[in-house]
Amino acid sequence: MAVLLWSTGGMFIKLATNLDAYQVTFFRSLLAGLTVLIITRKNGLRINGFGVIASIIYATLLFLFVWATKHTTAANAIFLQYTAPIYILVLAPFVIGEKFHVRDLITVVFCIAGMSLFFVGDLTIGDYQGNIAALGSGIFLGLYIMLLKHPKAAGMNSVITVIYGNFLLALLTLPSGIAAFPTATWRDYAAVGFLGIFQIGIAYILFIKGVTGGTRPLDASIIGFIEPLLNPVWVFLFIGERPSNWAILGGSIIIATVIIHTLAQYRVQQRSAV
Repeated sequence: MAVLLWSTGGMFIKLATNLDAYQVTFFRSLLAGLTVLIITRKNGLRINGFGVIASIIYATLLFLFVWATKHTTAANAIFLQYTAPIYILVLAPFVIGEKFHVRDLITVVFCIAGMSLFFVGDLTIGDYQGNIAALGSGIFLGLYIMLLKHPKAAGMNSVITVIYGNFLLALLTLPSGIAAFPTATWRDYAAVGFLGIFQIGIAYILFIKGVTGGTRPLDASIIGFIEPLLNPVWVFLFIGERPSNWAILGGSIIIATVIIHTLAQYRVQQRSAV
């Protein structure tokens, strides 16, 4: 459900035609922080040093993705961010003590191969700053997902980092947000309203509930590949931009890989339970 909500981002960002990337980020982050705060306030707002670091990492990955989208192609930005499973694969044994499995490596390779087909003819070298930022967003995304399972995250409101991280990002983009008021339309406000409340706020509540409820960080990031798969689908259905045949093939590979991986993981868990 979280990834389904994430995947609507491209469509609603396109609908906010009078807002630039930083203005969209301000409204989205402000509304996301408020949404999560209101829904989970009974779980407390206490945060420790570990939570502060995780909040900064969360805010950084969002900011780097916005920066990447602004300074390189959208294809580069989303493709390089979704290298996150590679970093989880490499770092999880050291960060959270999760075992490495060859089947995980095979799954990641197939997902990235399928995703690369989305951008046949579109990926470019582009501006090196944007590409570096996109790679950085992938690293921080992988690190953030792993930290959700870290023992030091226990005892806090599980989504506390989303609250403080979004408020931090809203504060950093406040000047851009203020500058948007004279030109923003009701359609812009409706679009960023959905982005903040549902596409980020509620989506991260669901995503974190899934990860802290037992889903492995690598599995969560693999399921995340469905986001760039569905993103062009919503844009096609509601805006009319048709995905290429390569994208359709790549999407089919991702769907098949995620299903096979999920079923295999379920069987492993069943055997372990017995």
